[in-house]
Amino acid sequence: MLNQFSRTQLQFGAEGMEKLYGARVAVFGIGGVGGYTVEALARSGIGTLDIIDDDRVCLTNVNRQIFATRKTVGQYKVDVAEARILEINPNAIVHKYKTFYAPQTADQFDFTQYDYVVDAIDTVTGKLELVEQARKAGVPIISSMGAGNKVDPTAFEVADIYETSVCPLARVMRRELKKRGIEKLKVVYSKEPPMTPIDDMTISCRTHCICPPGTARKCTQRRQVPGSNAFVPSVVGLIIAGEVVKELSGFTR
Repeated sequence: MLNQFSRTQLQFGAEGMEKLYGARVAVFGIGGVGGYTVEALARSGIGTLDIIDDDRVCLTNVNRQIFATRKTVGQYKVDVAEARILEINPNAIVHKYKTFYAPQTADQFDFTQYDYVVDAIDTVTGKLELVEQARKAGVPIISSMGAGNKVDPTAFEVADIYETSVCPLARVMRRELKKRGIEKLKVVYSKEPPMTPIDDMTISCRTHCICPPGTARKCTQRRQVPGSNAFVPSVVGLIIAGEVVKELSGFTR
């Protein structure tokens, strides 16, 4: 029967689509990278999505985050994402968590429920905890390395963490994972050296913070506010979604 996923089925087949419908994927962090991952997973027919992010849409997100528009500024990202997922696929099941993922909040999640985990969060401690929890549960995970301060979307590639180079975040992750005895991790990363953002205090969140009152992690607390754009985080998010969909559907060329 013709439906919104018919074109996808022409590539992955009926059996592959059934696998996607039956899959449950958790996306931790639904900002610039994770938002596009969620969008592509929903449009690929993933049946159940867990979306985890405690942040609200900020005006400065509009340049790069798919759920961010002038209309959604101030709303919780997971609320906006849930509404969009259900507009794409009313039959999808969405579990949303207004949670900042960290070792202190890890016990809120049962990783054995997931068929795949996407790490699109910013903190090293959170990323390491996600990898460890996924490993304990025997669940595949893919992790986004640094996308901020990059301008070449064609430079990103999929690799094992121990095959990466140049990326500062990947370097830290390699070191910390090795300490923990974790021998592999699929990541999306770029060898493009990160640029140093222009230090313009007239437009910097550090001096013109517009976060709502009570926001826990304001940009004023950052050492440096990274520059970003519409075309790098989106590409990273779509690469991640592609890896998840191909693996879960059992796709072979």
